[in-house]
Amino acid sequence: MERNPDSHKGENGIVAIVGGSATMHGAPLFSALAAEASGVDLVHVMLPRCHADAAKAMSLNFQVRLFAGDELAAQDTEAVLECLASVDCAVLGPGIAHGNAASIRALEAIIEGAACPLVLDAAALQPTTLSLVQGKTAVLTPHLGELERMEVRPELIGEVATQNNVTLFLKGPTDRLALPDDEILSIKGGNAGLTVGGTGDALAGLIAGLIGQGMPPGKACLLAGELMKKAAEELFADLWFAYRTQDVIARIPHLLCRTFDTHHV
Repeated sequence: MERNPDSHKGENGIVAIVGGSATMHGAPLFSALAAEASGVDLVHVMLPRCHADAAKAMSLNFQVRLFAGDELAAQDTEAVLECLASVDCAVLGPGIAHGNAASIRALEAIIEGAACPLVLDAAALQPTTLSLVQGKTAVLTPHLGELERMEVRPELIGEVATQNNVTLFLKGPTDRLALPDDEILSIKGGNAGLTVGGTGDALAGLIAGLIGQGMPPGKACLLAGELMKKAAEELFADLWFAYRTQDVIARIPHLLCRTFDTHHV
């Protein structure tokens, strides 16, 4: 992941995060913080109007864009798609209310209309998702429950990834990464502290940040998964299982620095 020393603002990755609902502000912000920690130049955070102050306080670098109300709705799709037209990768879904049918329909319309590479998580993982991402560059990051909601059996993730030309990251104690070329990789390590809320959102943001800087989706998923598990191992030594997602995100730049210094990626 080389960087041109003469590059300018925006040339080293622009990522957008679309998520949140009236009762869920943390999920999209975890994704945004992880994308920022990956080293991207700009992060656009699109979330409910009621969480504007929380988003602005989380980072001075965030470009905060607000939904018209406190839930994603049809009237937001045009503004979201306009933003996505100018970014290098977007995370869709963290914190969107699963039970809000109008929000899910709006999210599906955004997935269908988006032209940039996508990382789809949480509410963006629906039975319709695979049909909506046809012809797109897409990474799907389900846990077992979300995979079931997509109506995909765990033993078929390789077949599904190949048939739909997507990268499928199945989260678990051992992550399984299914690539479009029919290859399945395992990512081991970490510990049970990663069950704390928000780590999946951070993983999605980190993947998007790496893709936004030019890394191929499969390589971005593999590196992000390894970094999350390594961060958990290092944090456990000092904090036992009491570390938070914020602590995991704070380790990302240090781990990236060590990774790229060692391997000259």
